[in-house]
Amino acid sequence: MRSDLTTEMATKPHYPILDGLRGVAAIIVVTFHLAEPFSTSNLDKFVNHGYLAVDFFFLLSGFVIGYAYDDRWNKTTVGIFLKRRIERLQPMVVLGMTLGAIGFYFTDSTLWPLIHTIPLWKMLLVMLIGYTILPVPLSLDIRGWAEMHPLNSVGWSLFFEYIANILYAVWIRKFSILALSILVGIAAIALTHLAITNGDVSGGWTLNLEQVR
Repeated sequence: MRSDLTTEMATKPHYPILDGLRGVAAIIVVTFHLAEPFSTSNLDKFVNHGYLAVDFFFLLSGFVIGYAYDDRWNKTTVGIFLKRRIERLQPMVVLGMTLGAIGFYFTDSTLWPLIHTIPLWKMLLVMLIGYTILPVPLSLDIRGWAEMHPLNSVGWSLFFEYIANILYAVWIRKFSILALSILVGIAAIALTHLAITNGDVSGGWTLNLEQVR
């Protein structure tokens, strides 16, 4: 079954424009993060709304997954789908956490005030938890920013990518157009509330409830 599915997926048209858009969005995100330490607030960051490129990645991922699988669930299973997603995502998770651990003590600065106080065992524990992509509890904050993944701060996006993939495979793929429309409407209301309350929609990287009030 898996071999047949892989062969059939390879026959679907490829959209080079999506690769181009992904590349542009990646450059925007990198630029945003490189300039972030030099800003004094959310209002004077270089490429101020660069974080929205991450939202674009989520939208693009949703399109690609739906395009690849929506008409093929009669030829695959939830288990096979999740296995393929783990094979695609998990190597990046492990690599990111490992590189973050290697460079952790070299990034000690006023920007991350806790690094010089963290014993090696605690950093390694955070790395091992990070390998599972499960969020690190606030009690294991090792950089002072209450991050979900202190060794690879952008790991939060892969965590939510996993959540979205699981919800799609188990539940959302079965939704009717009406149910999907209602879900999108609820999400739009929640996003509007977040934007008005916080003044922006930059977030997702911490378990601190203040960020999603």
